[in-house]
Amino acid sequence: MAGMASLILFPMLSRATAQDMPLTQVLIEDEDWKLVSEGHRFTDGLTTDGKGNLYFSDVAGGTTINRVDPDGTVTVVAKDAPRISGMHFGPDGRIYACQGGTYGRIVAFDLQTGMMEVIAENVKPNDLVVTNDGHIYFTETSKMQVSHIKPGGKVQAADVATKADGPQRPNGITLTPDQGTLAVSDYGGRYTWVWRLEKDASLSCRQPYITLRTPTPDLPSKGDGMTTDAVGRYYVTSTVGIQMFDPTGRMGGVIAAPSDQPIVSVAFAGPGHAYLYVAAGDSIFRRKTKTSGIESLSKKRQ
Repeated sequence: MAGMASLILFPMLSRATAQDMPLTQVLIEDEDWKLVSEGHRFTDGLTTDGKGNLYFSDVAGGTTINRVDPDGTVTVVAKDAPRISGMHFGPDGRIYACQGGTYGRIVAFDLQTGMMEVIAENVKPNDLVVTNDGHIYFTETSKMQVSHIKPGGKVQAADVATKADGPQRPNGITLTPDQGTLAVSDYGGRYTWVWRLEKDASLSCRQPYITLRTPTPDLPSKGDGMTTDAVGRYYVTSTVGIQMFDPTGRMGGVIAAPSDQPIVSVAFAGPGHAYLYVAAGDSIFRRKTKTSGIESLSKKRQ
């Protein structure tokens, strides 16, 4: 059954199985992490737009959404935005965001007008993605649930894990470049799980596709923020660093964290989307790579 699901999920990736994708295909020799912004409490929610600007929040102590221009300039782009964690641009050019804590809602920010719209309430969101056609998928960690909001619709449970099967603490979430597969990290387990994203926006073929390294066999991976690059590699933040996997789910290597702070979010941004950014505790870091991320849909609105 698992093998059949793999064939259903990833027919386009057969060519990628012919060779390994080690870190040497991604990292540039002598390039290291560089500090971008510091002095926050707990950075999170990394996302990018079509120009390569990076956006982040301070989920613990901040009340703004901040933009880092490709040249490194940091600017506040949205105020009155506390407790923001996961963020992602939608096809309408707005930033969709998880607003947790006592807020318990999904919101959308129009950076041109400064207006915020509440999309859903009475939820417990952690991280989210928005598809090309405006479907929102988000993790609700405490519910062991991946939830779904159709354009203009209400919240639905897209998939709920059981005690024996599925992510126990679903956390980070990302899409493959073709948007045919949804991937979710498990903060309390060892796997990153994937689903086939059907044409009707439902999820199917759930399976533990990626096995994360852990400090010891009896400890969880603390899999958190995720992203993919243009080739389809997966990047998952964890307790041992940023774990990179090829499109078939094979380990390519672990990128060491830039500091001793926990890394919880990762994204490609900067010039050519060729820089890997991470949220590490009170700071944002980046490093140039040989690859690039996927340009955001927000480019259509710029």
